[in-house]
Amino acid sequence: MYNHASSIPTYSLEQSGGRNNLFDIRLADGTYREHPSIFLTPHRKDFYMLVLVETGSSRHWVDMQPYTLKPDTFYFTAPHQVHVKEEAEPMQGIVLCFTDVFLSTALQQQLKQLPVLQNPDNGHELLLTREDTEYLRDTMLRMVHEHQLRPDWHNTMLQAYLHVLLIYLSRLYTEQFTVPNRQPDRVLLKKFLHLLEVNYTRHHEVAAYAGLLNITAGHLGDVIKAQSGKSAIEHIHARVLLEARRLLFYTDHSIKEIAFALGFEDASYFNRFFKRGYQQTPLAFRTASRKMYH
Repeated sequence: MYNHASSIPTYSLEQSGGRNNLFDIRLADGTYREHPSIFLTPHRKDFYMLVLVETGSSRHWVDMQPYTLKPDTFYFTAPHQVHVKEEAEPMQGIVLCFTDVFLSTALQQQLKQLPVLQNPDNGHELLLTREDTEYLRDTMLRMVHEHQLRPDWHNTMLQAYLHVLLIYLSRLYTEQFTVPNRQPDRVLLKKFLHLLEVNYTRHHEVAAYAGLLNITAGHLGDVIKAQSGKSAIEHIHARVLLEARRLLFYTDHSIKEIAFALGFEDASYFNRFFKRGYQQTPLAFRTASRKMYH
């Protein structure tokens, strides 16, 4: 299907067809702006992408999970995830893309804490009711209008619309993904997950993250368990294993190279770590998953 590259390239918004590298929203009319070398091979995007699909049936993969686009469905991805578009079928809808830099103001920084951007459950797809579709389409069309005409204060207006859109999507996300009865105030969990995203290749122990947060490992473990339903070490292992699966599936790095990239000095320990998580060796996972894909 494709040649597994020695690394997973990352593309900017402008390289992916956007007008600039900060923000873009457009109506999808069945044509593609991306070069085939981007959407037919494994890659990451350095921006958030939110897509309201009205018609279309393309098959694509996000983090080794296959999806076939469905009408009246909302798709969303974050910068660190790995994409492969398997079939380039025409799609009608609205595509919204923006970067962390666009969220750099104090007000917009608050948006980064919303569930649809944090994506703690690693989801990619939201199912919509007719009312959801109408609301999202109306809001996004207003954003398209602002972005095209660029009247006075259009950036402020776009940020306001984006704020509303992400809150609405986060409500849907919480309904469809989040474990019930989690504590509403999850400040420490958010700080921990942010640190984990930055440091998962260096720190594999709860004590290291507790040190970065200036609290005890026991307190961190208790709070994370209460606020997420999973222990802190489960979060750490899950993040490392996710990246391991990405590298095994999408690249031709050796097991030793992958182990080193993820912070393991001993490849044999990485093999045991991976097998505890997935009940198979890294090599067995790579072989079986690529057979499934092809």
